Amino acid sequence: MYYRRKILLSLLETFDNRLNKISLQKLLMLVSKQQQKPDFHFVPYKYGCYSFQATADLQTMSKYNQVVLENNDWVKTDTEKYLVSLKDSDRLVIRYIKQMYGNKTSDELIRITYKKYPQLAINSIIAKDKLTEEDYQRVIEARPQSTKTILFTIGYEGISLEEYINKLIANNIKVLCDVRKNPLSMKFGFSKSQLQNGCNGVGIEYIHIPQLGIDSDKRQELNTQADYDKLFILYRNNILTQTQDYQEKIIDILKNKKRVALTCFEANICQCHRKHLADAIMKNPAFVYELKHI
Repeated sequence: MYYRRKILLSLLETFDNRLNKISLQKLLMLVSKQQQKPDFHFVPYKYGCYSFQATADLQTMSKYNQVVLENNDWVKTDTEKYLVSLKDSDRLVIRYIKQMYGNKTSDELIRITYKKYPQLAINSIIAKDKLTEEDYQRVIEARPQSTKTILFTIGYEGISLEEYINKLIANNIKVLCDVRKNPLSMKFGFSKSQLQNGCNGVGIEYIHIPQLGIDSDKRQELNTQADYDKLFILYRNNILTQTQDYQEKIIDILKNKKRVALTCFEANICQCHRKHLADAIMKNPAFVYELKHI
């Protein structure tokens, strides 16, 4: 079993085997903030902090009869004791969270987490009703303010869906352009429907433009930078010369939305076709903006 799932089960175990969905997310976030290397990351969702990974793990564990969703509550049905199997530091953290917040209602946890981490409440549809005017103002101030027109590029290699989305939010991205030929991934959260849902949940528009991608069979046996360079010569000569209409579409989106990101897998921009796509777009006379790799 993944260690992070033991964290979830231990949290439920410590809270008498039952937590409503909102409270579980809030308490898990508070646990994660105490960890040196968090097992879960969180995005600012419509009810505050939210982990897509935690929800996916709970849904998977429900198939194995370890938890069950009753009305709005996650209930631990697995009788095994998981708290004792955790690292000492994590066991202490969960017990500390129980001691500090064990008697709090979900509304109280919402207010506590919104006040403590206003950046995780920026997309909340209930923040104004839950907070004082002063605390709500801090949430407003935590929202990204950058409006300069910039074309960004970003890869998702080596980071979680939540970390990735938080990068988009921090840079105030309005539209994510997925330029993979086949938007499938073994990595949780990055297949097309998952990524689209994640983006839409935080107010970012998702667009897939497969015509600007590279066929997967051409991406085999890329072992050195020289291998990548050969592939990108073919990409520049055979694809970018034939897709000016799609490149101009991105420029049009940029003109209207101002903050647009091109995305693919690789973290290293020199090993990803999005660099060469961005370079081609920059050469278009209609492109008079800034390019930034994040």
